Amino acid sequence: MGVATSVVTPDATLFSGECDFIVARGSDGELGVLPHHAPLMTTLKPGPLMLRHQRAATVLFLTGGFLEVLPERVTVLADAGEPAEAIDPAEGQRRLKAAQERLAAAERGTPDGREAERELERCQQRLRAAELATAQRRG
Repeated sequence: MGVATSVVTPDATLFSGECDFIVARGSDGELGVLPHHAPLMTTLKPGPLMLRHQRAATVLFLTGGFLEVLPERVTVLADAGEPAEAIDPAEGQRRLKAAQERLAAAERGTPDGREAERELERCQQRLRAAELATAQRRG
C-alpha cells in the first residue's frame, strides 16, 4: 500500500495518486521517501522528482518548492514544473547553451551573475529529468 501523494503548482496538479517510493532533490541533497516515513518538511531545489508506484514511475521536473511528508500523505508544492517526458532534449540543449553563454558574459558575484548561475542549474537539472524519464521508459 502506497502513500497518497500530490504534486501541485499554482497553475495545475501535476500528479495525484499513490506512491511506494519518492525521490526528490531537497535543500540538503537527494532524499527518498517510503510509506510511513517520519514527518518531514524541506525546500526543494530545481531538479527531477521521481514518483514510483509498483513498477510504474513518473518523473517530473520541478523548478523548486516545498515537500511535506506526513504519515498518511506527501504533498509537494512546486513553484513550477512539467512532466519530464514532455521535455524536448534538443530544445533543452539550446537553453543550456544560452545559459552557459549568459554565465560566461556575467560578472561573478553580481545579481546578474547569480541569476545566470541559477538558470544554468535549472537547465542542467531539466535535462537530467528528461534523461531519467527516458531511462524509466526503457526499463
